[in-house]
Amino acid sequence: MAADLTGPLERFRLDYAPVLLRHLSRRDEAGLQDAYELGRRAMLESVGLLDLVRVHSDLYLEVLATVRDLEEVTEVSEAATTLLIDLIASFEVAQRGFMDVRGGHQRDG
Repeated sequence: MAADLTGPLERFRLDYAPVLLRHLSRRDEAGLQDAYELGRRAMLESVGLLDLVRVHSDLYLEVLATVRDLEEVTEVSEAATTLLIDLIASFEVAQRGFMDVRGGHQRDG
């Protein structure tokens, strides 16, 4: 059995590229769910929010370089933004939970 030589960030990049490309072609709920689950897994593997956004941005720019006209730029940008929001939603949920707990401790103290 070969050892896994990819770290969490590289694994995320390898997993996210097909999710992004598939979502840009289909623009369906399944792609958004895949992005959410991938973001959740990345958070659990201690991949930072800024790293996720950087990977998304790098891949998005690669795709953007292939578009043919301004209308397609708008469509790709809107779909990529929607996917990014779902990708990082788990970080928002975790932050809100943390803030709720923190706020409770401050009221108790």
